[in-house]
Amino acid sequence: MKHFPIKLALFINYFVFAILLNSVGIVIQQSLANYGVSATEASILEAFKDLPIAIVSFFVASFLPKFGYKNSMLLGLALVFAGCLTMYLGNSFGSSKILFLTIGVAFAFIKVSVYSMIGLFTNSKEEHNSFMSSIEGFFMIGIASAYFLFPAFFDANDPNGWLRVYLLLAALVAVAFFLLLFTKVEVETPKSSGSLSDDFVGMLKMAALPLTIFFVLSAFCFVMVEQGIMTWLPTFNQKVLSLNETLSVQMASILALSLAAGRFLAGQLVKKIHWLTLLIGCLLAAAAVVVFVLPSALNANPQTIHSFSDIPAIGFIFPLIGLFIAPIYPLISSATLSALPKHLHSPMTGLIVIFSALGGTLGSRIIGMLFENVGGAQAFYFMLIPIAILIVSLILLNKFIKGYGNAA
Repeated sequence: MKHFPIKLALFINYFVFAILLNSVGIVIQQSLANYGVSATEASILEAFKDLPIAIVSFFVASFLPKFGYKNSMLLGLALVFAGCLTMYLGNSFGSSKILFLTIGVAFAFIKVSVYSMIGLFTNSKEEHNSFMSSIEGFFMIGIASAYFLFPAFFDANDPNGWLRVYLLLAALVAVAFFLLLFTKVEVETPKSSGSLSDDFVGMLKMAALPLTIFFVLSAFCFVMVEQGIMTWLPTFNQKVLSLNETLSVQMASILALSLAAGRFLAGQLVKKIHWLTLLIGCLLAAAAVVVFVLPSALNANPQTIHSFSDIPAIGFIFPLIGLFIAPIYPLISSATLSALPKHLHSPMTGLIVIFSALGGTLGSRIIGMLFENVGGAQAFYFMLIPIAILIVSLILLNKFIKGYGNAA
């Protein structure tokens, strides 16, 4: 219970950003309907979110321990509060770009701080694995909440009614800000004896390690799969399965809930099953879902569906792929960070965030282009490629983690 207040603050911060970060699929759907943009144009929102995460993480990861993790998170919350108000008042595709730009910059501060702090109040690899899976599972609960929060503001008589959700989100961000402001951080942040330039060069040198190369390749491929599906699932539900606007968003919550369940379950299974064995089994199951379940989307009813009882089985089954891809990100992150000294957690987390952001941007962009050119049902087949690469990358990552541990 010693670190309960700061753990609670981390969970609430992650919950708020889960809603904001992963609303991009919903905003894409609304942009197509209200702002007259194409699917390819709308997919740029993922880049406005992810590229700032990558760029800011690259420059600040080595700086944050000196600035303070708590101060970094407070700055991130203040930025995204301004972004929510900009979206509400601006009501344009340009405003949505600004919103996701602020979310991306803010999340770079939040995620590097959160991941770095986990190593400060956990005392074993098992405890690190368990907490990492739990906080990422809670993140998915936040995502699932978004799929019900946004539709609550949809109004058939007012196409701009959905924007009122950003007033509520701004209020949630303000609550998170003041909760963190008055929370005492009872962990000692490791300080580097070098200058900022020395720390920055050290992060660049770390990027050249084989351990790091195969970790970032694994993270890149995973996020390409996860974000590609998550971002475009509401549009897939609407355009391919013919669900109405509200149902298409609400049904996407199954993916987020299955991701949450998968991460909480993985936090327990990894205590008994080696993480590599668990993840390879999960990836093979995910590939099977794509190969054997997705083809039924080609036979979907073209009539618009307004009732849960009329939704075809694929609408419920395909999002369950989240159960199988869920454990990947927290377990590879924890396995890699646990193999490193605690003073290297911040720069490694910076690399985690950078390549995760790039993978998310590329995955969403590719799916958006495929969606427009070959159709939504066929677009998701692309995910088999990064899944195959990921299996090979994980095997090599485990080899170098063992080698690093033996060398240490």
